[in-house]
Amino acid sequence: MTAGAETRLRVLFVHGLESSPQSSKALFLAEHFVARTPAMDTSSFEACVTLQAREIAEFRPDVVVGSSFGGAVVVALLARGAHRGPTLLLAPAQRHYPVEERLPEGVAVQIVHGTRDEVVDIAGSRALARSGTPGLVQLLEVDDEHRLQSLVTSGRLAELVRSVFAAKDAGHS
Repeated sequence: MTAGAETRLRVLFVHGLESSPQSSKALFLAEHFVARTPAMDTSSFEACVTLQAREIAEFRPDVVVGSSFGGAVVVALLARGAHRGPTLLLAPAQRHYPVEERLPEGVAVQIVHGTRDEVVDIAGSRALARSGTPGLVQLLEVDDEHRLQSLVTSGRLAELVRSVFAAKDAGHS
């Protein structure tokens, strides 16, 4: 894929609990894609789910990326059918919120979790990865901490977004 084609990918970033649209991940995604990162008042999980469902309907992203708290929001959006497209979950914190720990069938989901994460237990990502459609759901364990900053500094975050977008086609063969 050429750089021009890559920039046309529309990416919705759902930030973490103590993060914002100015975070390193949000800024990185904005540099590489047509990206939107709505600011959320993370004191209300349900309000965040409602806000992001509205953003999905309006922005129509090619890929949704959820990080930690934002990953839990995205798992809720998937469970409720508000999003059915390619999804990248970064250290999702679904076990900390009222969310069913199950991915829907037929949706390409890539989960990335740091093996040195001391904030969100990797066991939740491992359990989540066992749901959904085999072949469309992938877990990548990386040598990193909760923030997964190595994905930004190495540029790998862009590769992961492109990879999960391409994986959606595997479900239609």
